[in-house]
Amino acid sequence: MQNILVPTDFSPEAHNAFEVAMQLASRTGGHITLLHVVDAPRSSGIVSTGGTAGAAPMNGVFMVQLLQRTKRRMHELMAEVASDRPEVPVQDRIATGDIDEAVLDVIRERHIDLVVIGAHVHAPDHSVFGHISHAERLVRLAPCPVLTVKRPAPDFNVHSIVFASDFSAEADRAIPSLRQLCAAFPEAILHLLDVVTTAHNSGAALERIHSFASRHQLAAYEPDVVSAPRVSTGIPRYTDQAHADLVVMLTHGHSGIWHFLQGSIAETVAVQAEAPVLTFHI
Repeated sequence: MQNILVPTDFSPEAHNAFEVAMQLASRTGGHITLLHVVDAPRSSGIVSTGGTAGAAPMNGVFMVQLLQRTKRRMHELMAEVASDRPEVPVQDRIATGDIDEAVLDVIRERHIDLVVIGAHVHAPDHSVFGHISHAERLVRLAPCPVLTVKRPAPDFNVHSIVFASDFSAEADRAIPSLRQLCAAFPEAILHLLDVVTTAHNSGAALERIHSFASRHQLAAYEPDVVSAPRVSTGIPRYTDQAHADLVVMLTHGHSGIWHFLQGSIAETVAVQAEAPVLTFHI
């Protein structure tokens, strides 16, 4: 988690994400790319100071002025947030075109290993029939882990990490990331959470948790099994009540009709839980 991308639209939520990313980079010795995407649907590409990429259909003078204003705002944001941590290198990037495509292009181009994005907290009745936020789409589409931040965290001190899973064989893929997090936050308590939809499954869920911990020699952990009508609501309810500092989840990253039919628990939790949520694909 050293090569970090922070997309920004200059909103308070994006500001929160930038603050958290700076603190993570300071802990891990990482560096940050701060990205803003200019809404220019007929043009596309990464641009740098004083230049454009694919901007011919737009008025040239207007585009240059827009990019100059954007560059100033980027530098103001960097001066405000990054000045307290001069040890963290920050590079600004400006792109034009579709925001999802631009973010994915930068992820591939710069070999990003973590995206930190700001988001609004959505109500539990938020559904696939409503508005799907950029944060949710990024959780689904990004090939690298995504950390979704909803609240200000000027002091991102993680004392409680919740790994929410069904602890099937797929959960084993989370171990490298869990070890990285525990190394970055050695004071944190690791909670292994399984949400069951019927209470009589609690015993089997607890056995799966202990088996997972034993396989990977996790000496210090807290097993937690809770019952809820839906896993997607049970996880944020538990993490909010437990005042978790960080939630970790796997996602399959389905798209198209499969995603419409099945939905994504990770996407839902990412925008419903108060705590930052780290998701990564399996």
